[in-house]
Amino acid sequence: MTQTIAPTCSRTSAATFTGLKCKECGAEYEAKAMHVCELCFGPLEVAYDYEVLRQTVTRESIANGPNSIWRYRQFLPVETDHPIDVGTGMTPLLQANRLARRLGLKRLYIKNDAVNMPTLSFKDRVVSVALTRARELGFTTVSCASTGNLANSTAAIAAHAGLDCCVFIPSDLEAGKVLGTLIYSPTVMAVHGNYDQVNRLCSEVANTHGWGFVNINLRPYYSEGSKTLGYEVVEQLGWELPDHIVAPLASGSLFTKIYKGFQEFVKVGLVDEKPVRFSGAQAEGCSPIAQAFREGRDFITPVKPDTIAKSIAIGNPADGVYAVEIAQKTNGNIESVTDQEIVDGIKLLAETEGIFTETAGGTTIATLKKLVEAGKINSDETTVVYITGNGLKTQEAVQGYVGEPLTIEPKLDSFERALERAQTLDRLEWQQVLV
Repeated sequence: MTQTIAPTCSRTSAATFTGLKCKECGAEYEAKAMHVCELCFGPLEVAYDYEVLRQTVTRESIANGPNSIWRYRQFLPVETDHPIDVGTGMTPLLQANRLARRLGLKRLYIKNDAVNMPTLSFKDRVVSVALTRARELGFTTVSCASTGNLANSTAAIAAHAGLDCCVFIPSDLEAGKVLGTLIYSPTVMAVHGNYDQVNRLCSEVANTHGWGFVNINLRPYYSEGSKTLGYEVVEQLGWELPDHIVAPLASGSLFTKIYKGFQEFVKVGLVDEKPVRFSGAQAEGCSPIAQAFREGRDFITPVKPDTIAKSIAIGNPADGVYAVEIAQKTNGNIESVTDQEIVDGIKLLAETEGIFTETAGGTTIATLKKLVEAGKINSDETTVVYITGNGLKTQEAVQGYVGEPLTIEPKLDSFERALERAQTLDRLEWQQVLV
């Protein structure tokens, strides 16, 4: 895997994006493989022709599209009418009545990307977009720096698309995430260091080898895939915006793109405008965005991650400042929770709604609970909580916290004695909860 750039695909009439634009100085660039402004070093993002979108996209045209993220293809930065579609997206929006009652809320929804295809996390969305664009730009080798979920998605979707793949991960990742990447037969580099160190190495490799790194030189396209989490919620709520969303924060990109997705649907007339409060969730062991929000800062101070929530353990978040800005201007909040609260959050979601989430989801549920208890979420608000990954990937986090099976003999009296013990334990647990 050395030089892997083929001739660039030609532009088609299906494209609705116009190029790249710096979020800081506004400088404009061609839609190439680049992610940093050459003038001010600010981040680049994709710009669209919203007038064309307003004239051509309707609720009906979206509903008639595929049952995947590609029903929103005209809002995504690809030129082809034949993107890489592995069924990603259109995950359930579940009304979480039992969890709502436990917390004292009236209208609570779970956007459940723990069942996303093909690798059970929201990263399948961003990778589907990034690899479609990578193929258009002529890349034949794709790569990423990952805390686990992104490596799973990149390896799986690259295999489907017939692209060579080399991914980089910290060497201490959960076994489920490592196995969930290796099964697709990519080259896996396990780096002694945290995610931020892995990411710095990948920047050097991208410059040296000319590969398509989904979250480096392809990042403007990759990050747009997260907008589909906003689009789907609007559509699933009957073409209405929620009142409040709660989402995990790692780099901050997901948070900012859900916001962008809502704003785009308003801008082109697909949904009526109304205020939506944005609240973010971080683990205390890696909470640079929450710290900046609490202190009212407009800059992020990097930290060294130390938390079980490895999938969101980014100590130097690229979009942290923008996440703080969105939380502030929408009257939202950004909170952090302890590792024990994260485990409790995983268990709470599982026992009330039957959803087994990974540590990022536990962080989000624990933050939701914390915000409700602090009076920062109104019980009458329509609140949507984003669950972004599956708990089968991070089983180590809850080992020792979920009990053991009752081992019995194949006899009725053995079963009856075990059942009595289990019922006694249940009563004791409920008494502790009530106290």
